[in-house]
Amino acid sequence: MAGTKQGGKAAAATNKAKYGADFYAKIGAAGGKKGKTGGFFANRELARVAGAKGGRISRRTKTAA
Repeated sequence: MAGTKQGGKAAAATNKAKYGADFYAKIGAAGGKKGKTGGFFANRELARVAGAKGGRISRRTKTAA
């Protein structure tokens, strides 16, 4: 079952049973705390502008109407 959706769900269930329901939240938080470069959070205005640009870009293809 390794590498399948079913296997992934089984692994997630096992991890939650062994380490608690918040297992994935804990490892995500740990990864976020390890970062030292600041990222977008260091410049909130830059993050806002970049997010707005990304939100305007359509992933749908243009079709002739």
